[in-house]
Amino acid sequence: MELTENVFERNGCKIHYWIGGKEDAPLVVFTHGAYIDHREWNATLPLVAGAGFRVLAWDLRGHGLSRPAIFKLAEARFDLLALLDTLAVEQAILVGHSMGGNLQQEVVFHHPERVKALVMLGCTWNFQKLSRLDAFGLKVGIPMLGWYPYNTLIKQMADVSATKPADRAYLREAFSVLAKDEFVHIMAEAALSLHYEPEYRIEKPLLLLVGDQDRTGNIRKAMPLWAKHDGVELIVIPNAQHAANFDQPEIFHQHLLEFLQRTAK
Repeated sequence: MELTENVFERNGCKIHYWIGGKEDAPLVVFTHGAYIDHREWNATLPLVAGAGFRVLAWDLRGHGLSRPAIFKLAEARFDLLALLDTLAVEQAILVGHSMGGNLQQEVVFHHPERVKALVMLGCTWNFQKLSRLDAFGLKVGIPMLGWYPYNTLIKQMADVSATKPADRAYLREAFSVLAKDEFVHIMAEAALSLHYEPEYRIEKPLLLLVGDQDRTGNIRKAMPLWAKHDGVELIVIPNAQHAANFDQPEIFHQHLLEFLQRTAK
């Protein structure tokens, strides 16, 4: 499968995206996690395109090739909408990992008419009520990262995200594109996605997945509560850390493709 690289500019940032597959097929948009880039989905895009879908991966502003730019969560939301407008796509299926899933939740919350279905991998629930401990951890934890040795931070983030040496090497390389202050800023922006909405439920087909060994933030605790609240299934992927799509690609792809085929009917 060939992907075509494209660029569009919005609010001072050149957004890079890659697209392929059947032009008249449903569009599946893949959004990477914080600090990395579109290459997270290299193994996934050919499989989804081969199953009859149009696929798109992009670098969020302030990430990958969509730099230099300051990452802002709200701007990224409008970047995604502008991207759909550029392609004349009214509705898309959104697949996101970690912060990519937090961004998608904001898109469906504010613009449900643009979303056909969603897949969330290893991301916390935007609309939860945080415990006092979790809220305190966010308040003090992010500023403390500014005092942390950057090389150590990058290594530890990679080590808790994936188990395979090649995947950890990719993560460290992608992280290293960012300066330390950019890294801390992105984490602070991601935290802005959290706003308690006790009555809100996502009224779209929704698939939740998480690695059984995900130790990042409160994700492993929050996703079961989210699944129960929204009345959807949570797939717990065995022997997988935060990037379960790296640790157990066959299991991740099986559930993803089954969901996409159900959604496309």
